[in-house]
Amino acid sequence: MSHIPSKDEILQWIADNPGLSAKRDIAKAFGIKGAARIDLKRVLRELEEEGHLEKRKKTYRDPDRLPPVSVLQVNGPGPDGDLTARPLEWQGEGDEPVIHLVPRASDPALGAGDRILARLSLMGHGPDYQGRLIRRIGHNPRRILGIFRAGSEGGRVVPIDKGSDLEWMVPPGATHGAKDGELIEAEQAGPKARMGLPKARVVTRLGDPSAPRAVSLIAIHQHGIPDDFPDEVMAEADRAKPVGLSGREDLRELPFVTIDPSDARDHDDACYAHADDDPKNEGGHVLWVAIADVAHYVRPGSELDREARKRGNSTYFPDRVVPMLPDRLSGDLCSLHEGVPRPCIAVRMRLDRHGEKLGHTFHRGLMRSTASLHYEEVQEAVDGSPNDRTGPLLDEVIRPLYAAYAALQEARGRRQPLDLDLPERKIVLSDEGEVLSVRFRDRLDAHKLIEEFMVLANVAAAETLIARKSPLLFRVHEEPPVEKLESLRDTAQSAGFTLAKGQVLKTAHLNQLLNSAAGTDHAELINMSTLRSMTQAYYAPQNFGHFGLALANYAHFTSPIRRYSDLIVHRSLIAAHDWGKDGLDGAQIAELDSVAAHISETERRSMTAERDTTDR
Repeated sequence: MSHIPSKDEILQWIADNPGLSAKRDIAKAFGIKGAARIDLKRVLRELEEEGHLEKRKKTYRDPDRLPPVSVLQVNGPGPDGDLTARPLEWQGEGDEPVIHLVPRASDPALGAGDRILARLSLMGHGPDYQGRLIRRIGHNPRRILGIFRAGSEGGRVVPIDKGSDLEWMVPPGATHGAKDGELIEAEQAGPKARMGLPKARVVTRLGDPSAPRAVSLIAIHQHGIPDDFPDEVMAEADRAKPVGLSGREDLRELPFVTIDPSDARDHDDACYAHADDDPKNEGGHVLWVAIADVAHYVRPGSELDREARKRGNSTYFPDRVVPMLPDRLSGDLCSLHEGVPRPCIAVRMRLDRHGEKLGHTFHRGLMRSTASLHYEEVQEAVDGSPNDRTGPLLDEVIRPLYAAYAALQEARGRRQPLDLDLPERKIVLSDEGEVLSVRFRDRLDAHKLIEEFMVLANVAAAETLIARKSPLLFRVHEEPPVEKLESLRDTAQSAGFTLAKGQVLKTAHLNQLLNSAAGTDHAELINMSTLRSMTQAYYAPQNFGHFGLALANYAHFTSPIRRYSDLIVHRSLIAAHDWGKDGLDGAQIAELDSVAAHISETERRSMTAERDTTDR
């Protein structure tokens, strides 16, 4: 364990180092790492209570901040007519910040006392925020996608939904300037009338139905992907409150970080690593992976649960996301935002110097992310170009993550998972929805680091539940069928390569073929042919292993915001550890076969819709 300095030692060091009294400075000076930081915080708090240290706002805690998605109450217009709002869940020690609302033409009128969910951004370096409306809480109008047909007074909306022949009337003044033949989004205006057509107002003009911005919306409706949440689901989400520490381990002093794409709106997972101080594991690592505790909010049998199960997963398009959970959860309470406490289920894993997992334990806790980082800035920091955000975290947080990743890479080399080289394309759109570019996504070590951590956490979840004989859903990927292997073998032979016969196929054999083709004119052909020979992964209560990852035990644990399968695994962990009444129960266990089949199908539906959109 790290040596915790005495109170006298701390006071003497602060006296000798004026201006360096922040907790991170003290921790670095005395070599305090990992969970020992919690003990340091206790000593510092005692010094404050005894009057030896002045408690300063920025000395021993993260700066006060609001999450990027927050519940607000509208104050009403000020003297200049601008709307402001106040946060309803402010947890800071200072004065509440003021949120200046930035309205859009399609936003409904807001008045004093309205409760809203808004996306926030800091105004410069000051304490105030700008807020953009996501929706009014308690207000969930039905949305319609259709073709606008202009009339002498207003017009009509002809929905493109399959099986829907009900048109909507758009009164004068509610057309938003839509022109005849345009694809538009509209929302229900007022209560449904007993007689005549229901009324709607145009909120978004999408223009030509074949334009890029319209493609994903059309795919959503053509493939029957639910994109409107029922009123009762939204009401249940709006009643959710932030979680306190009761019944949880306090992990807020561990410097977790999230590492995601630069445009990420939610954060499923956070990680933290440090060198193992056990002398029996010289050169080893301790790796923490914390995952949003969605199970606390989405209880079995609730309206949220039924809707999440129906959707099965979130669906991702170049210009939008159809989430599995309402934005109050997916973008706010279940997202591990920087600087705010969030409930989590975390796994602590010990690795030896060669990347082999020596053991692991699961914890239900409360964490606070130190920083929300994106892949590019993390990679630039490690490569020698840190910025203002990554610089202070480089030695204590980022480098230890890369050290643990280097060890896992060594273990991966021995395991030999399938190593396909199929670059992913990224479609970049303008604010108007026009395609600016189609380019390959960069594959940085920062991406691979997170992937390896998530794979290891998923393995740990499966192993724990198997050991405890707890039901779960496995992520299954069976080995290729014989006829597809023969086709791959013929393709390889025609290109001058060999895939050996007469032995039990392993991913290492396929990797040998892929390595032989690498750098040749046939590389793409061999990679695509190998991919086509694979079976499709699916979910099942029975464990048939994961061929592609070369793993005997594998489950999905790390993305419960966007996959129902992971929520099932979380509930199983809760039941197995006796953490509460929100775990997997007998009724859910009896339905695991049907749930597995359903969410495997919704996953395929989403993949098809995403692929169709990208192709178009």
